[in-house]
Amino acid sequence: MNKEKQRRASGSLFGLAFGDALGADTEFMSVEQISAKYGPEGPDELQGNPARVTDDTQMTLAVGEALLAAEKPYSADTLEEPLRAAFIAWDRSPDNNRAPGNTCLQACEGLARNLPWQNATVVSSKGCGANMRVAPVGLLRTEQDEATPETRAAIAQFQAALTHGHPTALAASDLTAWCIADLVSGGEPEGLVERLRGYALSQRSVYHQLWLGPLWQISLSNTPQEFIERGWDECLQVLERLDAASKQPDRQSDPCLQTGAGWIAEEAFATGLLCFLLYPEEPIKAIQRAATTSGDSDSIACLTGAFAGAHLGLDAWPQAWLDRIEYRDRLARLGTTWD
Repeated sequence: MNKEKQRRASGSLFGLAFGDALGADTEFMSVEQISAKYGPEGPDELQGNPARVTDDTQMTLAVGEALLAAEKPYSADTLEEPLRAAFIAWDRSPDNNRAPGNTCLQACEGLARNLPWQNATVVSSKGCGANMRVAPVGLLRTEQDEATPETRAAIAQFQAALTHGHPTALAASDLTAWCIADLVSGGEPEGLVERLRGYALSQRSVYHQLWLGPLWQISLSNTPQEFIERGWDECLQVLERLDAASKQPDRQSDPCLQTGAGWIAEEAFATGLLCFLLYPEEPIKAIQRAATTSGDSDSIACLTGAFAGAHLGLDAWPQAWLDRIEYRDRLARLGTTWD
């Protein structure tokens, strides 16, 4: 990686944590309640020392550290056990007390009982827990990490599938990782939605059989293509809403009204990206906007921060925040490794 990409990789991981920390204080609040407490622009400062994050950052670290622990070249055989171990360790950690999602808790219990992951996953769930943690997959390097774009797509879907078995959870995770990879590589915000649409269309019928195995059968789909097409079609639908919202930017209204509240994977992706596109060169304002939403504010803001940091790099964030964020050392170590 050149120096610019190095800073963007770390910027994405720290940005995710910063958005998570801001949004953690506003989740489950209405926009009116947030504005009454923090002012119309929402929270603009991290609280506490360390500034606490949620399960979103914790599980991002789990995915990233599992990728580092896995033997290369990556495959379902080499990656399943590191992911399983990392998710179980998160589930059993005393720090897992940040209102974690029920899908992740249920699936991790099954993984801990050593069930095959296809039996542990929650097939009906497309919650945003699938893709709020996928940023490290988007940071994989083609040469050093022995991960082709096809492998990166498969890994993004596979890490989601261990807990969230719905096809839209898989497709949204893939789309999120691709977006981060695009921004880290220098892709500009202008034209990003159209590039995402092109990618989604190119992947619409691609089922990663070597990674996902019989998941499509467990979901009662007729074919693997039918299974994954359902997920990509829902992502394409939300991209249409995102495209319309980004063409007529509205910085005053709640972004959730345009692209969804973010409790489900495709809406978390779209609303997080919308907040970034509203302030593509102002990362703090972007995560403020994301935290000042009526939906799943911490997940929306963590994705916004990941996109903003991937675009602008580590220098976009205040040094005081870098010094105070919870899990600072693990985030820094992971960012340096992706460097």
